[in-house]
Amino acid sequence: MPSETTGLPVMRVENLQKWFPIRQGILDTLLSKTEPAFVRAVDGVSFTVAPGEAVGIVGESGSGKTTIGMTVLRLHEPTGGRLVFLGRDITNLEGNALRDFRRIAQIVFQNPYESLNPRFTVYDTVAEPLRLHQVDTPQKQQELVRLALERAELLPPETYYWRYPHALSGGQQQRLAIARAIVLEPKFLVADEPVSMLDVSIRAGILNLLKRLIQELDTAMLYISHDLATVRYICHRTITLYAGQIVEMGETETLIRRPYHPYTQLLVRAIPRINTRGTRRRVLLEGEVPDLVRPPAGCRFHPRCPFATDKCANEPPPLLEVESGHFSACHYPERAAEFRARLESGIGIDAESIVPEGESSGEAL
Repeated sequence: MPSETTGLPVMRVENLQKWFPIRQGILDTLLSKTEPAFVRAVDGVSFTVAPGEAVGIVGESGSGKTTIGMTVLRLHEPTGGRLVFLGRDITNLEGNALRDFRRIAQIVFQNPYESLNPRFTVYDTVAEPLRLHQVDTPQKQQELVRLALERAELLPPETYYWRYPHALSGGQQQRLAIARAIVLEPKFLVADEPVSMLDVSIRAGILNLLKRLIQELDTAMLYISHDLATVRYICHRTITLYAGQIVEMGETETLIRRPYHPYTQLLVRAIPRINTRGTRRRVLLEGEVPDLVRPPAGCRFHPRCPFATDKCANEPPPLLEVESGHFSACHYPERAAEFRARLESGIGIDAESIVPEGESSGEAL
């Protein structure tokens, strides 16, 4: 299994920030005495992705997952931090250098019907990146288009060449989008919720396809999803993102089986599961992702945390290694085992029994 210490990372993200300015009217700008406001969509995120490795990012809507994917590809300009691709700083690339980077860094979007040009045939859709980057001769381009469609399992390729996206099923459209993304054999691929728009019956096929492609092409993949089940199936490591910051990170199976951060624990428990003992108790995560214009002080999760203390409300917790290769940003990682046990037991959470006497806590679930 690939890891952060195996060879040179394909993508290294260092303290990445992406803040979006809030636009104000001319009158508001002239009369305002306050500093400009920003939505802090991504605020200090660091991780790596190795060749042949799939790293998942999970979290609620509004947590900043897609913003990270767009920013590491330089589709959004980073506000701060550093992006290092195959040992080269790409944070401020421009012109031809940025064009060369985008040739080997591609994205598969969530909704294939919106991401595909309805006026392009299947052949033109897959050939477009080759033409934009002036790859080889028309004869060679035809060979590469055929190979990409075969890899995406649109078989036989010739029967698809002159079809348009509207004539394809949802699964075929997403396979076409994947064929377009891999025709240049990228070193880095972002998959942004690639199966969320598809029927459950065909999701497994797309996931198996992505899994096979990153192995065959030795491609690093950043897989963005809100679905822990698909992340568990395809990703080697997983990052839990909350309000633009990493709250937990580690090998996927370990993170799901032994989550240390209360947010990850509640995400795992929010998934319904049936086993030989029946249906486990489902714990719903209450509240909303905080306002990222004015994020909470201290730990950003503390307003929703069942055992937050005054320390959580005032001091941001560092992301520390709690076991080999497993990191959590919580002031009280030693309470994780007891918290998990209570969740698994189905008896509910009594915050007062977890938080030491004399410390104030959040509301019990």
